[in-house]
Amino acid sequence: MQTVNVGNIKIGEDRPLALIAGPCVIESEKIVLDTAERIKTIADKLGFPFILKSSYLKDNRSSAKSYQGPGLKEGLRILRKAKDELGVPVLSDIHDMHDAEACGEVLDVIQIPAYLSMQTGLTLAVAKTGRVVNVKKGQFLDPSDMKNVINKIEGEGNKNILLTDRGTFFGYHNLVLDMRNLKVMRDLGYPVVLDPTHSIRKYGVSSSDKRGGAKEFIFGLTRAGVAAGVDAVFIETHPDCDNALCDAASMLPLQRLEALLEQVKAIDAVVKPHLADDELGL
Repeated sequence: MQTVNVGNIKIGEDRPLALIAGPCVIESEKIVLDTAERIKTIADKLGFPFILKSSYLKDNRSSAKSYQGPGLKEGLRILRKAKDELGVPVLSDIHDMHDAEACGEVLDVIQIPAYLSMQTGLTLAVAKTGRVVNVKKGQFLDPSDMKNVINKIEGEGNKNILLTDRGTFFGYHNLVLDMRNLKVMRDLGYPVVLDPTHSIRKYGVSSSDKRGGAKEFIFGLTRAGVAAGVDAVFIETHPDCDNALCDAASMLPLQRLEALLEQVKAIDAVVKPHLADDELGL
């Protein structure tokens, strides 16, 4: 498997489970910096390599009136400040290929959203920055189809790739995490990330509506995914979920993050030494 370097963090193979976490969208400089500092404290305590995630723009809102973020310029300024002051790598998603150059100047990881995972122009623009590319598997894709996305990125000479599963359509408005997907994508040769917080979203319901997510499944799905074998977990978290401006119903309350990470760290320690056994013919 390819080992991917994010700053001084190495992801893949027998490396420690990495944490990608933060508020869904940048609401303010204070919320991002305060949340990042608290996550970093927890991550350092438990030995998790930590990458800060928050979006400068959320373009896939159900309403044009929904909060979308501060935009490219201000969002990248805030992420750069978090990166410089806290010494953590930063990640944000991208929706427009014309943002790629600016993103490449600040972000350590540029994320391609699930619903844009087959957009060739966007993928090539991100790949050309040379930054780590985190591709979220489209909810409509078989995990083996991610090989096509990998080929596009590798074609630009970039082998800094992470593959994330955030669920697959199961009927209308529901997603399911098929744990088999994690092995299928890992077998493509790149580190795999589990995103349980997006998989429990209830689509068709506003992300600010308490009915828009099923948080009671976050712990169980995260434990199951880590047991299946992943290289990082992607957890959207917020200090005040009830008043968050985006994905309020699906983010993990920040005060529960340490408990979750303690559990998955223990599971990863048991599972990681035995992942090679999965390659054996049965």
